[in-house]
Amino acid sequence: MGNDTPSAWVRRFVPLIRAGGRVLDLAAGTGRHTGLLLDMGFLVTAVDRDIAPLQAFSGVRCEIRAIDLESDAPESAWAPLGGGYDGIIVTNYLHRPLFAPIAAALTPGGVLVYETFAAGNERFGRPRHPDFLLRPGELPEAFAALTIVAFEQGEISRPRPSIIQRIAAVAGPLGRLPEAVALDKPAAAD
Repeated sequence: MGNDTPSAWVRRFVPLIRAGGRVLDLAAGTGRHTGLLLDMGFLVTAVDRDIAPLQAFSGVRCEIRAIDLESDAPESAWAPLGGGYDGIIVTNYLHRPLFAPIAAALTPGGVLVYETFAAGNERFGRPRHPDFLLRPGELPEAFAALTIVAFEQGEISRPRPSIIQRIAAVAGPLGRLPEAVALDKPAAAD
């Protein structure tokens, strides 16, 4: 969280998304997950307020959208994004009015992978403001209509010390689980 390496949490749960499916990378930032998703064969919509870092990914399989998700009402900000996503990835971003539209935008069987900062992170640095920190247990509560596959909250040490919450959830019944990856550990050199 805070570098250009894809999140181990995202890497672990992306295989739950239907192969070749449509995936929304919400608040895509520099595109660390957009690149991962494209490499895995997904059709990607990458959205952020500043799309300059994402332009290199634009192409037949990747649509880049400049949208300020916080400047409008959630409904009008979400409207251009549509729905029918087989997967939605959200990391290092929190805007609570988008919780319901995110869940509603998933297809049956669609997968949400969400990871961001939580209360207590203020002792490590930014973000510090409560508007940008999840309350204990907030993600499973916010996405209670989905089937929770995995949930974690607490302190991590990599990529930097932080307090986080992360969830993987499916719009439908439980299915197979992906293989575990080394969460929050440096990737092994090949």
